[in-house]
Amino acid sequence: TGPEDVVISNELQAIKIQAWWRGTLVRRTLLPAALRACVIQYWGKQKLAELLEKKRRAMLQYYAREKWAVVRLQPWVRMWGVRVRYCRLLHAVRIIQVYWRWHNCHTRGIFRGSYELTASQLGLELEIFLGSHICRITDWIPFP
Repeated sequence: TGPEDVVISNELQAIKIQAWWRGTLVRRTLLPAALRACVIQYWGKQKLAELLEKKRRAMLQYYAREKWAVVRLQPWVRMWGVRVRYCRLLHAVRIIQVYWRWHNCHTRGIFRGSYELTASQLGLELEIFLGSHICRITDWIPFP
């Protein structure tokens, strides 16, 4: 081996040392950048999770409000339906009472009766006394 081989060997070693040094500098630069990227990604994932949690809570509150409204409205609607039926029956009972009172006054008979009103039907018990004749009517009329 001559002096030329030593120079080439020294140059190769110098190139290897320079490559190692450049790699070290690059790694020193990339490590903080990689750490920053990791921090940014973690922060982004955290914010996304918070946003999804907010949306979930908002949807849950909306659902709860909707169910509360349904629970509040259903009894009112049922009550309104029952009231309408009751008013119709009350109107019918008043018409019957007026008719029988008029009839009672004109025939000089006696009219007695009672009624029972339930949620699904009207019960009538009528006794009509016309002189020596007695007419008894007992009936349950279902609502439509």
